[in-house]
Amino acid sequence: MKVGIVGYGAYIPRYRIRVEDVARVWGHDAESIKSGLGILEKSVPSLDEDTATLAVEAARNALKRAKDVKPSEIGAVYVGSESHPYAVKPTAATVAEALGIVPNTTAADLEFACKAATAGIQACMGLVKGGYIKYGMSVGADTAQSAPGDALEYTASAGAAAYIIGGENLVAEIEDTFSYTQDVPDFWRREGAPYPRHGGRFTGEPAYFEHVIKASKGLMEKLGTNVSDYRYAVFHMPNGKFPLRAAKILGFTTEQVQPSLVVEKIGNTYSGSSLLGLAAVLDIAKAGERILLTSYGSGAGSDSFSIRVTDLIEERRNLAPSVRYYIERKEYIDYALYARSKCLYRG
Repeated sequence: MKVGIVGYGAYIPRYRIRVEDVARVWGHDAESIKSGLGILEKSVPSLDEDTATLAVEAARNALKRAKDVKPSEIGAVYVGSESHPYAVKPTAATVAEALGIVPNTTAADLEFACKAATAGIQACMGLVKGGYIKYGMSVGADTAQSAPGDALEYTASAGAAAYIIGGENLVAEIEDTFSYTQDVPDFWRREGAPYPRHGGRFTGEPAYFEHVIKASKGLMEKLGTNVSDYRYAVFHMPNGKFPLRAAKILGFTTEQVQPSLVVEKIGNTYSGSSLLGLAAVLDIAKAGERILLTSYGSGAGSDSFSIRVTDLIEERRNLAPSVRYYIERKEYIDYALYARSKCLYRG
């Protein structure tokens, strides 16, 4: 039985803050930061936006592209995030209610840093293939936290991507998936702590690169494919440099990766990051082209997918706003408005 993407949707908040405006407040060298991180600006949620509202908007767009899928036919809803509005109350139930999917569905929040939503896609794949549900939905959404003045403040942003998974009327078939997971303390946030912390020496080689590369290689070995079989490659984007370096190590060209690199303009949307990159590729991909997608979540793990685009993509992609539309729809704010939107000052 085939399984794959029936509909996909994206959402990125309108507000942006430039690297220069953050650097000015903390006395940092903006040019060095832009060069080192490969980021020019990032998205910022409005006061009335949180992970739930972002997830709902992306999910509505996914339903538009799914076309004939009724909300009542979606048997599972998963929301992957590390910034759920409530410590105890599921975001997934809110999304399901807003879309009219309830009550005959299973819903759950998932957490595995930035790969939680790709784990949700794998769960949906299993439920669909097992015949337990007709369609499932996985959403990656975050309004990422960062301590004022921390390096993360230049990258931690907001955005969402949603995918409806099924076994028929596919815009893209998921040929297979492979995961690679270890316990690596590169990034964490303890219960009650307002901001995450990061272990710098673990961030690169033993965390991001080992997992992204091993998961990608594991998938290609499993399928008997190589880099030349893929028109596009999409990797998690904590910054603008890591995915390009991972691609080079694996043997992918810049041309294969560039269409997915939305991070320069919107920052790291955490659980939405790799899935927004995939959505950007689906917005331009042609029938028959293959895409390799590898997510990464701190802690640490990666999920890799081999995806083949079908001819249905042409009639579905224009049924909802593209990733490019949301990137170009922007309004710049200064640090004062950014701090207000992020509630950085707490009385």
